[in-house]
Amino acid sequence: MTARNRQDKLAAKMIKPPIRIAIVGVGNCASTLVQGLSWYRRHQTQVGLMHPDIGGLSVADIEIACAFEVDTRKIGTPVAKAIFAPPNNARIFCPDPDDHGAMVHAGPRFDGVAAHLEHFPAERRAVTSDRESEPRIADVVGILRQSKADVLVNYLPVGSQKATEFYALACLEAGVAMVNCIPVFIASDPIWAGKFTSAGLPIIGDDVKSQFGATIIHRQLMALAEARGITVSSSYQLNVGGNTDFLNMLERSRLGSKKTSKTEAVNSQLHTPLDAGHIHIGPSDYIPFLNDQKVCYIRINAHGFGGLPMEVDVKLAVEDSPNSAGVVVDAIRCAWLALKVGVGGPLTSVCAALMKHPPQQFADTDAAAAMDEWIAAKTLLASQHR
Repeated sequence: MTARNRQDKLAAKMIKPPIRIAIVGVGNCASTLVQGLSWYRRHQTQVGLMHPDIGGLSVADIEIACAFEVDTRKIGTPVAKAIFAPPNNARIFCPDPDDHGAMVHAGPRFDGVAAHLEHFPAERRAVTSDRESEPRIADVVGILRQSKADVLVNYLPVGSQKATEFYALACLEAGVAMVNCIPVFIASDPIWAGKFTSAGLPIIGDDVKSQFGATIIHRQLMALAEARGITVSSSYQLNVGGNTDFLNMLERSRLGSKKTSKTEAVNSQLHTPLDAGHIHIGPSDYIPFLNDQKVCYIRINAHGFGGLPMEVDVKLAVEDSPNSAGVVVDAIRCAWLALKVGVGGPLTSVCAALMKHPPQQFADTDAAAAMDEWIAAKTLLASQHR
């Protein structure tokens, strides 16, 4: 019997309360996620899902508890309204999502807003106030507790090191699990991982791996080439897009962890990784009219039989934010399942399957199998202690 078969039999025994999530950063990724929760609740379909069921939990079992933002156009408004406010430009496929009364609260700025954004029109960037006092950690912890949040989803901009650490600490104090979707290293940092382990709180991170995006395709191509006896000599991946994520990344000083995360994710699939001079992976530029569309160009230079050269060129064009949401709904349910059975710290196999920079890299097929085994084991444990 497969792991998923065992999971399906056990899932029926579990009580399924809603999973209440707190969202940090009400941008395009949050917009797609919130729309998607209602869309799946209303349509009762499995299309576009990697795991329709995790431990007896469907996407419809996720609901919004609260959200945090620094943009004054979103603060103090219902989440269902805030996700459509500028500068968001994600595709609208559910114009009237449920938010269960969740509101957007003010969050601290720290390094969550890049300085260069002030030079762009307001419709393209966050509009922040000049308020002298910002929320303290006690304020955020209080909101997390009052809203009965189970899992915090971090959607801050790339480069938000201090802000991400602030919310990680808030999770530890509030007793909330964390899904870290950005390339700030928390789950993969031994010190932070130890803090979550000691607190008995699950963390999944770092840097979400798109459902069918540039990283997963690049990884698969590199692994396939090597498995077929082809020697990869060099490779690059360039990405362009028109959302606020790409606008934020115009400030190159914020890209250190992003480049590390994406490069390691791809290079890890080779038995002998390429040296830094023969692999380049990272964002290339911001093109406003692309909106939430991301266009990726992948090039692999290799040598085959007889040492003869071969080249692979791939172009991928996708809506960026839905590619994230399809993975995050799995991470949320795994975090909740771990929380309910008392498993703290980084969820190694889940991180490897869903994140670019996990504590431990696996081959994609191995990671997927390990994650299914983990889900089956924790579903069994939950069914015995319900």
